[in-house]
Amino acid sequence: MKTSRTTPPANDPSAAYDGPPDYRVIGRHAVFPETNHDEIERVNFLAQMNRHLAARIVPGVKAAYDSRVAPKFEAENGRPLANRHEARKALLKDPAFQTWSALRRMTMEQRQQAGRWTSLRQAERLAAIAADLTEGDPRLQLDPTVDIPRYVSAVDHHCMPGSYHTEYFEGDVTNGANYDHAGFVTTSGLLGKYSDGGGMAVVNWVKKNLPDFAPKKILEIGGTVGHSSLPLAQAYPEAEMTIVDLGAPVLRYGLARAKSLGVDNVSFVQASGEDLSRFEDASFDWIQTTMFLHELSTTALRNIFRETRRLLKPGGIVLHVEQPQYAPEMPLFEQAMRDWDAFYNNEPFWSRMHEMDLDEAMVDAGFAKDSLIHGGVYGVVDRELFPDAEEDDTEDYGRKAAWHVIGAVA
Repeated sequence: MKTSRTTPPANDPSAAYDGPPDYRVIGRHAVFPETNHDEIERVNFLAQMNRHLAARIVPGVKAAYDSRVAPKFEAENGRPLANRHEARKALLKDPAFQTWSALRRMTMEQRQQAGRWTSLRQAERLAAIAADLTEGDPRLQLDPTVDIPRYVSAVDHHCMPGSYHTEYFEGDVTNGANYDHAGFVTTSGLLGKYSDGGGMAVVNWVKKNLPDFAPKKILEIGGTVGHSSLPLAQAYPEAEMTIVDLGAPVLRYGLARAKSLGVDNVSFVQASGEDLSRFEDASFDWIQTTMFLHELSTTALRNIFRETRRLLKPGGIVLHVEQPQYAPEMPLFEQAMRDWDAFYNNEPFWSRMHEMDLDEAMVDAGFAKDSLIHGGVYGVVDRELFPDAEEDDTEDYGRKAAWHVIGAVA
């Protein structure tokens, strides 16, 4: 395992620590929840458990697959495993996978309960701070008539009770606060001080590959509290950044967070990405989604692709950042492990989305095949404080801050 820190010899108690940074080093802002000693240590424990599962347990699951699971299937069926579904079902019978899967689910559930409790115990105080920062600000545009589609309302995404959209009282920001402050558990610091390493990675990719691109209007669909959006707004301060999401709690929290961080060229709008008729045709130079497509039904994804085509100005770009698609060259073990989120982490559309031909879906939405964009990005962090995803070859199949980019030029 190569990391930006010294790699310790196996089982050496004196070796340099190579786990997540202490939760206390992450960035805070005006609406960030206060955390006491026990809450901090609970987050630290869960982040370290996730790192342990990825660095120490997953290699054992792979060894079990190679030495027991795949050979047993072939011996019993007279042929090798044919697809990821057969591989997952075979893994389900093995104690190594069972142990890893149970512990991984445990860390997700405990992460949500830890973050939820911290946010709920100070919900009224956080809502008051958010109200002071956002009340009367035209950059927060909420619409209580927006319909929450069933593919959202029926799912507690990644085990978060109420997902992004549920409100517990008027002006509530609880689920935004939970998503923001306890996401450190899942990423183990790989998204950096303000969980914005994904957005910073996209900015770097655009500046490197499209150095003359100077957007004036940028849209992020499914931007929640703005983790991946604010770096775009900061990198292009002359642009107007619009963040669209279905969840009022994350939008309230997001604007309060942005203002307290000094980012003023952003607006937060409650709307469905499937129907952005409030915006005229050819309204945006750049449309972005970041780890969003996997939370959409297939129908919704196709509708959103069509909306992005309608909304892009000539010469504008759309970029979608996601975990890699399943492809014939991806080993069945990796496909089965990546599919874990679909079956055990409340991401029911994950599996279908990652097997789709996204190039074909983009063309169907109206983009020319020769205009498609492909690339890859790694989360950008302060290497003095946080592990660097590009220099870390540990793989946990779905959490690592290493993503594929698919997009197009209008």
